[in-house]
Amino acid sequence: MVSLLKKACKRIVGSAEEDVPVISPRDWVGKLAQDPAERAVAYLTSLFPIFGWIARYNLGWASGDIIAGLTVGIVLVPQSMSYAQIATLPPEYGLYSSFVGVLVYCFFATSKDVSIGPVAVMSLTVSQIIKHVNEAHPGEWAGPQIATTVAFICGFIVLGIGLLHLGWLVEFIPAPAVSGFMTGSALNIVSGQLPGLLGISGFDTRAATYKVFINTLKGLPRTKLDAAFGITGLVSLYAIRWACDRLSKRYPSRARWFFFLSVFRNAFVIVVLTIASWLYTRHRKGMNGKYPIKILQDVPRGFKHLGQPNIDPELVKALAGELPVATIILFLEHIAISKSFGRVNGYKIDPNQELIAIGVTNTIGTLFGAYPATGSFSRSALQSKSGVRSPASGLFSAVVVIVALYGLTPAFYWIPSAALSAVIIHAVADLVASPRQVYSFWRVSPVEFVIWVASVLVTVFATIEDGIYTSIAASLALLLVRLARPRGHFLGRVTLHNANEQSSRDVYIPLNPDRFLMNPHVKVYPPSPGVVVYRFEESFLYPNSSLVNDAIVDYVKEHTRRGRDMTGVKSGDRPWNDPGRSNEMADSTEKPLLHAIVLDFSAVSHLDTTGVQALIDTRTEVERWVDRPVEFHFATILSPWIRRALVAGGFGVGTVSTHIHEEIAPVTRYHDQYIADPQHADPLTPTDEQVRLDDPEALTQVVQISARSSSEGTVQMDRKDMAGPMMLPSTPFFHLDVGTAVRAAEGGVTRASSIIENVKDD
Repeated sequence: MVSLLKKACKRIVGSAEEDVPVISPRDWVGKLAQDPAERAVAYLTSLFPIFGWIARYNLGWASGDIIAGLTVGIVLVPQSMSYAQIATLPPEYGLYSSFVGVLVYCFFATSKDVSIGPVAVMSLTVSQIIKHVNEAHPGEWAGPQIATTVAFICGFIVLGIGLLHLGWLVEFIPAPAVSGFMTGSALNIVSGQLPGLLGISGFDTRAATYKVFINTLKGLPRTKLDAAFGITGLVSLYAIRWACDRLSKRYPSRARWFFFLSVFRNAFVIVVLTIASWLYTRHRKGMNGKYPIKILQDVPRGFKHLGQPNIDPELVKALAGELPVATIILFLEHIAISKSFGRVNGYKIDPNQELIAIGVTNTIGTLFGAYPATGSFSRSALQSKSGVRSPASGLFSAVVVIVALYGLTPAFYWIPSAALSAVIIHAVADLVASPRQVYSFWRVSPVEFVIWVASVLVTVFATIEDGIYTSIAASLALLLVRLARPRGHFLGRVTLHNANEQSSRDVYIPLNPDRFLMNPHVKVYPPSPGVVVYRFEESFLYPNSSLVNDAIVDYVKEHTRRGRDMTGVKSGDRPWNDPGRSNEMADSTEKPLLHAIVLDFSAVSHLDTTGVQALIDTRTEVERWVDRPVEFHFATILSPWIRRALVAGGFGVGTVSTHIHEEIAPVTRYHDQYIADPQHADPLTPTDEQVRLDDPEALTQVVQISARSSSEGTVQMDRKDMAGPMMLPSTPFFHLDVGTAVRAAEGGVTRASSIIENVKDD
C-alpha cells in the first residue's frame, strides 16, 4: 500500500521512477542537528570571550595593559569632552560614554587593540539627529535624552544582529565606500569646528559642509580672542607630532620615549591652554556672566545621570527615520577597525561577537546617561603601539576616566572651547584618505574610485546620511551589475611543456586571450569539431542565466551548421523568425555539426531554478538547430546542491532528452504543451513515441547515450587494496576537470552520430 502511494505521489509531482542519488534537505538538517547540546554550550561560551584568556593572564600581560590603558585614558579624557561638543551635548556625557565603553567592552571583545568610546563621526551623526528632532518637535525633548535613546535603540538592534549571527551583512559595504564616507564626514567635522576654533558665531555649524565653510570665510572679520587659543593649540599639536617623528628617526634607540611624548601632546596642550585660560579670564568675568573667551565652565562631578533611561515611545517614533544610518555607522566603523588591527597584529576577530560587544556596551551605557560609542581608530592605533597585551587594558583606561570625573572636574571649568576644537580638528584630519590611498582605489578598480568620489561629494554637499546611503546604494548596484553581467569565455586547448621534467599537460584558456592577461600570440587550439567548451565566471542565478543562454546559442548558430539542410525550404515553410541567409549553402559544407557542449562550472558556487531552466532552454534551442540530441558535459561541480539541481533538470545522467518543451518550474500551472503552437507542440497522445522526421523542430524521442566514464582512471579507496572511480557512476556526464570532460565529449562524437542515424532508420 505504501509503495503504491509513493508511486502515485511521484506521478503527481513528475518524479522519475529511478531517481539518481542526490543530496536532500534531510542531509542538510542532519548536519545542523549534530550534537545540539554541544553546539548550544559552544554558542553560550562564545558570548563571553574573556573566559578564553583570563585564566592565562599574567604579570607580563598586566605590565603592557597598564601602560596602554593609562596612555589611552589620558588621551581619552580630552577627546571625549571634545566629541561631546561635536554632538552638541555637555562635556560630561562624553566622559560617561568613555567610561562605559572601555569598561564593558573588555568582557565581550575578540580584539585586544580596539578602544571603545565617543568618536567624531558618530558624534556628528548624533548632533544631526538632535537637530532633526528639535526642528520637528521644538523644545519637547532635551538633547541628552535624544542621544541616550539613540544609543539604547541602536544598541539593541546591533545586539540582535550579533546574536543572530548576521554579521556578514557588514561585508556588503566595501572599503572604498567606507573610506569615502569617512573622508566626507571628516571634512564635515573640520568645517564645523573651524568657527569654534576662531571664535566665530552667528550661523548653523551643522549645515552642509560647503555652506559652513563659506560662512566661516565670511565671518573672518568677526574673529575673536578664542582664535589665539585655538590656533596656538592646533599648531602646537602638529609641531609636537612632527618633532617627535623626526627625533624618532634621528635617534632610533629612544624612539619609544619620543612616541610617548607624542602621545601625550593632547593632554599637554589642553593643560597648558587651560592654565593660560585661567590666568587670563579668572578676573575678567563680565556683568552678564560671560568671559572674554568661551570656556567649558561647570562640569558635574561623578555620574549625575545614573539610572534607568527615559525611553519615550513618541521620541522613538520621531527619530525612527534616523536610526538606520546611526546603526550602520555604529557597527560599520567598529568592524572595519577591528578587522584591520586583527589582520596587522596576527589574530582573527569574530564580527558577530564584536557586534554583540558594541550592542551590550551601548545598552548598558544608557544606564549611565551615555550617548552612542563605537571603535575609535586613533585610540585603537595608540593602544596597539603602546604594547597592549589583552582587552583588560580597558579597565585601566576606565580608572583614568573615573579619576577625571571625580577629581579633575573643577579644572575642566577653565578649558577653552577653542582648544577642544583644535583637538578635534587634529584628530579627525587623519580620517581623510591620503592621496596614496585614493590612487590605490583608482589602480585596483576605477569603478570603486568613482563610488569613493561620489560618497565624498554627497557627504560634503548634502548630509552625512545621504553620503552613507549613496555609498551603500552605489556599492550594491555595482555588486548586482557584476552578478547580472559577468564574464564568460569559450575555451580552447594549450599544451604546456615542462622542459625540466620532460612532461606536458593540457590547459584550457579563452580562444581569444586578453593581451593584458597572457601572451596574445599564444596559439590556442579549439576543441574537436562539433564540441563547444564554455566557462562561466559567476554563480548561475536568475539575474544572469539568460546571458549564458544567449551566449551559447548565438555561438552555436554562428560556428556550427544546421542539422537539416534548409537551403531548399520555401519561405512559407520556415518559422516566422527565420528568414534564412544567403550563405546557408556555404555554411552547410564549411561548418561542423554540433555534438556536445562542455560547461566549466569551476567558478559556479550556486545554481537556482531559473538557472536550470536557462540550461534546459539552451539544450532545447541547440537541439532544434542541429536536429539531433546534444550532450551536455559539466566539469568541476563545486556543490552537491548544484549536482542535485542539474540532475533535476535532466543533466548528467547519460540520457539525452530531446523534448523541446520542458519546464523545470513553470510560472503558472499551464506547462509548455498548453501554450505551444501546433508546429512546436508535443504529441497529444502520451504513448505516441513516433519521431517526426519531417520537422527538425519537433523531435520528441529520448535517446539513451552509452554512459562513458566521467574519469579516465581510478583512485585508491579507504581500503588500500581497493580502487574505484573518482566520480559517481550514476552521473557519467559530470567530470572532475575540463580536460576529462572534453575528452569524454570528443570521444562520443562518432558514437552519438551513429545512434541518431539508427534512430532515424527505425
